[in-house]
This record gives sequence, C-alpha cells and structure tokens, in this order.
Amino acid sequence: MTKFTDLDLNPKVLKAIEEAGYESPTPIQAGAIPPALEGRDVLGIAQTGTGKTASFTLPMITLLARGRARARMPRSLVLCPTRELAAQVAENFDTYARHVKLTKALLIGGVSFKEQDALIDKGVDVLIATPGRLLDHFERGKLLLTGVQIMVVDEADRMLDMGFIPDIERIFSLTPFTRQTFFFSATMAPEIERITKTFLQAPARIEVARQATASETIAQGVAMFKPSRRDREASEKRRLLRDLIDREGAACKNAIIFCNRKIDVDMLAKSLKKYGYDAAPIHGDLDQSQRTKTLDAFRSGELRFLVASDVAARGLDIPAVSHVFNYDVPSHAEDYVHRIGRTGRAGREGKALTICGPKDDKNLEDIEKLLQKEIPRVDSPSGATPAEAAEERPAAPDAEEPDKERPRRGRRGGRRTKQEDTPPAAEKAAVSEASEATDEPAAEAPEREPAPRKAPARARDTSRGKGPAVVGMGDHLPSFIAMSFEERLSG
Repeated sequence: MTKFTDLDLNPKVLKAIEEAGYESPTPIQAGAIPPALEGRDVLGIAQTGTGKTASFTLPMITLLARGRARARMPRSLVLCPTRELAAQVAENFDTYARHVKLTKALLIGGVSFKEQDALIDKGVDVLIATPGRLLDHFERGKLLLTGVQIMVVDEADRMLDMGFIPDIERIFSLTPFTRQTFFFSATMAPEIERITKTFLQAPARIEVARQATASETIAQGVAMFKPSRRDREASEKRRLLRDLIDREGAACKNAIIFCNRKIDVDMLAKSLKKYGYDAAPIHGDLDQSQRTKTLDAFRSGELRFLVASDVAARGLDIPAVSHVFNYDVPSHAEDYVHRIGRTGRAGREGKALTICGPKDDKNLEDIEKLLQKEIPRVDSPSGATPAEAAEERPAAPDAEEPDKERPRRGRRGGRRTKQEDTPPAAEKAAVSEASEATDEPAAEAPEREPAPRKAPARARDTSRGKGPAVVGMGDHLPSFIAMSFEERLSG
C-alpha cells in the first residue's frame, strides 16, 4: 500500500501530515500528487468526499516552499465556487503548512475589502478566492495575476452550474501561459471538457471512480409522497420529514437537509424548530458571519440539523454527518451525488433519504439513470391528518397573535366592531320567541350597551321560519306621535 512517505513530499509537509493523523493517501491523492510534483498539469475526476483538496494542497506547499511573493502578486491561485469551500481550503493550508513559512490570503464576499487589501499588499504565496471577489480586486487595481505559478480550479462542475465559467475563462487569460494548472471536478460536462482542452497542456488525467457515482458506504432510500390535497401538500411533506427523522431514532446523530429553494430552507428550519428539532438554515442570502457561525455549530455538534440549499452541497468537509435528507429531489441529477456525498465520508457509513413528490418522478428517473441503478423505495410513515394540514400556515408578519379575529368591514368599507354585529333588542326578542315556539331554551346573551346609530334600524327576521315575523314599529306607535300639532301646543 502506498504511503505519504513514498510520494517525495517536503519533509516538513510529511511531519504536518503525520501530526494530522494520516498515513496512507486516498486513490485520488496517490494518483495526482506525483505528476503535480513533476510540474505537469493535472486533471482530477473523483466523487465527492475522496480527498481532492489534499491532492493539490500537498504538492502546492512542497513546490512553493522555496521563494517569496512580491506585493500584490500572489505566487499561486486557488478558485472555489463558494465561500464555505474557500474557507475550508484555507483551513487545509493552515493544517499542512504549519511547519513551512508560507503566507496566504482569503478573498471572499462578506469580508471588508480593506482587510483583504492589506494582506495582498504584503504579498501572499497562496491566494484562495471566489471568482467574483477576485475580479473585484483586480478591477480596482489592487491585484496582479502575472506572477501566478500554480493555478487550481476546484469543483469545476459546480462553477459551471453557478454560471462562473465566463469568469474562469477571463481569469485564465490574466495568468501567465507558463503556469501549472490543477483542475478538479466530480463530473465532466461538455463545457468543462472544452475548458480543459483549451487551458491545460497535456494534463495527467486521474479518474479514480466512474463519473457521478455515489459512495458504496451510503445506504440510499426514497420515500414516495402523495398529499391528500393540494393545499395540504407543504404541511404534510414537513410532517413526513419529521416522521422519517423520528424513525431513524438515535442512529440519526446529525443531518443535512437539502431544499431546492432558499425560501423553503428558511420555512423548513422554522418549522423544525417549532416542533422541537435543533435546526438552523444556511443559504447564499444569509450574512457571511451568520453562515460561518451556523457551520461551526454544526461541525462542533452543538447543532443537530443543518437545513441547506445547494450552496452547501459541494466541498464541505464535515466528516461525521450520519444522515442526508433530500426534502426536495434536485433538478440536476449530478447535484444528488454531491448532496448525499456529505455523508459516508472517509470510509464511514452514512444514510441518504429522499422525499419524492408527484412532480419529481422525472428528476428521480434522471438520477437513477445517472447512477445506473434503482434507488430502493422505503415505506413512508403515516402522513399528516386533516386536522394537522393547517398546523403551519404562516402568520402575517405584523400579527402578534395569529389566531386573533380581525375586525370585519361593513358595506361602506368602515370597520365594524363586535358591538355592531350583535342583534338589536327586537332581534333578541324574536330569537327568544322563536326558541319558545320550538321548545328550545334561548341562549342568554350578555347585556351590552347598544351602539349609537344614525337612524332607527329596521329589525330583521332572524327566526328562519321557527316563529312569527318581527312586527314593525307601527304596532308600538307612541301616543305623542299620533297627536296633532294643535294638541301638542295646547298640552
């Protein structure tokens, strides 16, 4: 079996690897490190969770151990699709370069430009960045890429999905033609293949697994879901997810729950917290400090459930994730592989469960076609009852008491109070008469002071055929009204 000591790495790097507790490289590491140390371009294709990050960090540290960076001219560049992946790559450099004097800078969104400019001005050996923030610094004249000796593109297929390919091509054009390039991806779409042919020179191709395959250590399952009614679909689907989590019991130590839309991430996290599950959301619209805090809590075990969009589906190395739940079936088959790859990492066992609704059959079929096998169906726990269908209807943002009855409006648009909705005295009398006529006791209404009215209201017949109609005012005519004008004056 190959060991790291057989790979001609810098002794100081080997010492850091030993301190980190590693002895033997993974297949992608054993295949990529030797040609990288020879100065060749490398094209690495491997499923997620196989150790691709160390495949380029270890040879980079060895190659950059000698030399010094100049101000605003980094010696190497690592491009990552997301802030979280970029931060993780930076952590890997900290781990493996602890005995080597190399400087690094992390350029990601959500961090002050001023702090990043200060690091670049001092000169950095390793620059780790997302494409958008890197180009922002370049266009502001704070960065030059003409000194890049090694360039790495990590998770290239995710770059394609996020629309970064034009930015990647532009960045390639800003770096020297003589650079050494490491290109890593889990899948090879035609567009990715075109870029590798354009910008890589006779690369060493290392493919350690069939493209887009799931790890054999992950037990997969699909729960088929059909709502009782369309207006109950969301609440019943959330109920099904809770039942799946409960059925796993103590085996579900922690889990990442993936949704297709950011709005569903927030809603689902809120629902889980409402039912006593320790959950928090993470997606691209959240502030970077909040995203970092949430991820740190999940890594440390303080947070049990991480509800995420696909921003967290790539490259996040959280080794001890026991379960992955796909609340939504991903619209791209490759995303399924990356989502479930968050569990079952580094040889551990994991479990991935997916909820497939009525509109997801085509996407599920595409996933099974990509995997070249059928995903086992699992029995769905009991669904939500009709009484629970409205359990999670979102309240109005400004409503302090969701169940509080709002005042109704009258015909002319004015607000009607509860006083105005109570029947007048004549109506009460009619109701009482109707009750007596049908041998039913009349409900005793609390006495209320009648609301002021502009004109005498005409009594309404509320008996609904159970008693005599309410008699008008004519039968109760006051005597002074019948008096003539002369009689009134004489009186």
